[in-house]
Amino acid sequence: MIICGIETSCDDTSISFVKDGKIILSNITFSQYQSHNLFSGVVPEIASREHLNNIDKTYKIALNEAKIEEKDIDLISVSAFPGLIGSLVVGVNFAKGLAFRLKKPLIGVNHLLAHIYAVNFSKKIDFPILALLISGGHTAILKMDNFLEFEIIGKTYDDSVGEAFDKIAKHFELGYPGGPIIDKLSIYGNPTSYVFPITSHEEKHKLNFSFSGLKTAVIYFREKYISANINNNLNFEFKNYSKDNKPNLDLNKPKELLKTFNKDYFVHQEYLKKKNILKINENLFDILSSFQYTIAKIISFKLNQALSLYSSKYKSIVVAGGASANSQIRKELYNLSKLNNINIIFPELSLCTDNGAMIAGLALEYYKNNILSDLYLSPNARFQPLKRGC
Repeated sequence: MIICGIETSCDDTSISFVKDGKIILSNITFSQYQSHNLFSGVVPEIASREHLNNIDKTYKIALNEAKIEEKDIDLISVSAFPGLIGSLVVGVNFAKGLAFRLKKPLIGVNHLLAHIYAVNFSKKIDFPILALLISGGHTAILKMDNFLEFEIIGKTYDDSVGEAFDKIAKHFELGYPGGPIIDKLSIYGNPTSYVFPITSHEEKHKLNFSFSGLKTAVIYFREKYISANINNNLNFEFKNYSKDNKPNLDLNKPKELLKTFNKDYFVHQEYLKKKNILKINENLFDILSSFQYTIAKIISFKLNQALSLYSSKYKSIVVAGGASANSQIRKELYNLSKLNNINIIFPELSLCTDNGAMIAGLALEYYKNNILSDLYLSPNARFQPLKRGC
């Protein structure tokens, strides 16, 4: 069975053709990064217009790359919830028009569960599992018996992991999306330079997450959390930098790492100091590294709590969503899995962010269970079980 998967829930227009829920024939994604970078975040109106501009050509390119014809398509699937409502409308209406024209079945998909399905393209998910969803807009822990039977046992009260990265990146004027930028710069800092608070709140929040306190600590109260491990070797004046005269970098860092460092970030650090966003003796890379390290620790702490309650039944952990590509989070969770002697699985890096392949893959599970949509399918911005603040 060949399924067309359409994903427009946020700021990526992606269409994929997947055979039998496992073989990706094509997976074409048009990113809107440049359109939103100026605003350090997604502007919904711009996102929906970009989807309108891109969706038809994305479909044609995906169809061509899959080396199939429209008559070979068996099913049309689309991300129907949750997401930006204007963006979802574009994808859903395109899918309905395609299904009507080709006279093919239509399935609306929960794109958050589709993130978890993305793991299936590299390793088969062996249910039951504990799933950790860490995407740009959502953070949650789920108990899953299959893709249709699941329970959310932990969620974010405020910011998601992705939003926390984006807001810190915005504060330091690093651009959008914040996660990949911070991940890139964190390797040049010392992750123990600041001991930021691990917001556990076991009694109040149980398995739920909260990242607003960490965000506030990083932006407003850094001095309170400076440790004895502050990395002064990276605090240098940019004026000493030249092609022939390398700055006084930490010699303990791998030389191959230092060679890849973009000198523009040294300029940016000095710019932040002139704007009083950074103090003269502060090091941007230490701050970012410590922030990312703390995010990973919080995630690991909560997942470890879940394992202590449910590990007797759930022998595997699936981690999915855009932030599952983060190197420090992966490292921390791999260590957690070894300590608990439990299998942990991540999607391929190319399938961590929103993509059409995961939509098409999950649609096959719906189809097998006779869960079909019709031409009255309406998108929904929310997924009520993940409502925040309660």
